[in-house]
Amino acid sequence: MRVLFMCTANSCRSILSEAMFNHLAPWGFEAVSSGSFPKGQVLPRSLSTLQQAGMSIDGLYSKGNNAFEGNPPDIVITVCDKAAGESCPVYFGPALKAHWGLEDPSDVTGDEAAVDAAFRATLARIEQRCKAFFELPFNRLSRDELKAGLDRIGML
Repeated sequence: MRVLFMCTANSCRSILSEAMFNHLAPWGFEAVSSGSFPKGQVLPRSLSTLQQAGMSIDGLYSKGNNAFEGNPPDIVITVCDKAAGESCPVYFGPALKAHWGLEDPSDVTGDEAAVDAAFRATLARIEQRCKAFFELPFNRLSRDELKAGLDRIGML
């Protein structure tokens, strides 16, 4: 199962989500990320937060939705409010869509400790949601039940 985490810039929340999902994913699951208006670079703080948490940053880069035109995802999860209202590209076809809104830790102002704390808190929330995702009984859920489960996870 291929999950796409989508945000506007693909530089922070969607990147953190991709990395955490893949860090926890059992065989057969893969996450990718994209942005509707990609920034073209990942925020250095996103990468350092992942590294401090012991996760790989290999292969993470800011990209647009067209990167998956030939290999659409099974599930699209938007993680920022701006992307939540955007329509997914037609070539994503029947992908199931859900919204797991996250506040942008890069918007936090203050000293280094406050900004680091915001990034760590965001990553912890993503971890909680990814763990809940992997606890879903996929082989017993209808499409509608899976959608309902994804929506519940977005409220965590």
